[in-house]
Amino acid sequence: MNKQLIHQNPWDELKQFTAARIALGRTGSSLPTEELLKFGLAHAQARDAVHQPFGIDALAEELHQQGFSTLQAYSAAADRETYLRRPDLGRELANESREWLKQQAVEPIELVIVVGDGLSSTAIHRNTVPFLLELRPRLEALGIAIGPIVLTRQARVAIGDDIAESLKAKAVAVLIGERPGLSSPDSMGIYLTWSPQVGLLDSERNCISNVRPEGLNYPEAAHKLSWLLGEAFRRQISGINLKDESDNFPDILLQYKTSATLI
Repeated sequence: MNKQLIHQNPWDELKQFTAARIALGRTGSSLPTEELLKFGLAHAQARDAVHQPFGIDALAEELHQQGFSTLQAYSAAADRETYLRRPDLGRELANESREWLKQQAVEPIELVIVVGDGLSSTAIHRNTVPFLLELRPRLEALGIAIGPIVLTRQARVAIGDDIAESLKAKAVAVLIGERPGLSSPDSMGIYLTWSPQVGLLDSERNCISNVRPEGLNYPEAAHKLSWLLGEAFRRQISGINLKDESDNFPDILLQYKTSATLI
């Protein structure tokens, strides 16, 4: 389209600071064709993120190569269509998975990490491994041991309580694909719960949202979660009783490097 026909928006220069759809300009009373095409592409990417199958075996192999052990579980939602229509079934384990996980609970676990596809398996495929590689040294510095990572199909956030209770874990961190936005089909959310058990309210969880390179990057997200975990273990609380004050404290890895320099 002839660029001279497009009326530029006065906020145009602000587009460099955000991926949000601002300052799109106009042609007559309509959007420019280029922006309409970009909108259609973003909408298609969001739909693909919801329906893309969870590549659970490939992710398990990738995690094994990085030294993590894994288990696999299923929610009570038998397929994607059921999962989308019945959110309640995504919040609970299938009976077979619950009984199998209980058999794996040889001894209590300090922290179990649950990785669930949620509403964007794209987010999980892209962000899980690099985030866990940032998180692991921080947990080691805090002395918090993690059990096997439980990869779960058709999962909602609350299924972490069911899994943690089955494995007798003191705390659970659920990594899950967030509902795709038109500029962010790959955002991963993290939910931390202390003393997880079936039936807890969402107010018992701390949430870290929009984890991805273009959002909250991996080192910052790992710092937030490790700080919250450190406080959860020290004070034995989470959710509305545990305020996120991580921005007021240096990253624990930075503290370690500083101590090593002083020695």
